[in-house]
Amino acid sequence: MPTTTATIYYVIGAIVLIAIVLAIVWAVRAARSRELEKRFGPEYDRMLRERGDKAAAERELAARQDRVKRFHIEELPAGARARYTEEWRTVQSRFVDEPQSAVVEADHLVVAVMRDRGYPVENFEQRAADISPDHPHVVADYRVAHDIALRSERGEVQTEDLRQAMQHYRTLFNDLLGIDERTRS
Repeated sequence: MPTTTATIYYVIGAIVLIAIVLAIVWAVRAARSRELEKRFGPEYDRMLRERGDKAAAERELAARQDRVKRFHIEELPAGARARYTEEWRTVQSRFVDEPQSAVVEADHLVVAVMRDRGYPVENFEQRAADISPDHPHVVADYRVAHDIALRSERGEVQTEDLRQAMQHYRTLFNDLLGIDERTRS
């Protein structure tokens, strides 16, 4: 009989231990989900919709974080920031007379800033994914602006669409340069 009692205690102990391990695993996963959702904001929601599976979306976002950690992302020196700011003003002023070419120039300027900061610039989808860990609240602006630019090449947009693209590019541009639009006059 004493062996049966000891066996019962071992079984109960094993069940309690398994329950504790499962609770810890659940808590770690929940914390990871909260951290990813907080870090990526709207991009987290977009990935959930796109993937249709929370685990797959979170794996993708975590992989982006790991990829970007390997880059050498740097702030731009003050001189480069001033030069890019002036280039942006020039691009914006061209919008009045040549809105389509101004949007193309805005896209090129954003890519140049990304390159100078240390982001790879192979293709649009990879650029958008790579900036999402550091600039999650403006990557949607980048996607919208890029989509408008592509539709513009096919002649499918109006001037108002191009104006919106410029606004979206400006939001990303300012974020990449570290300019807080709320404090600009």
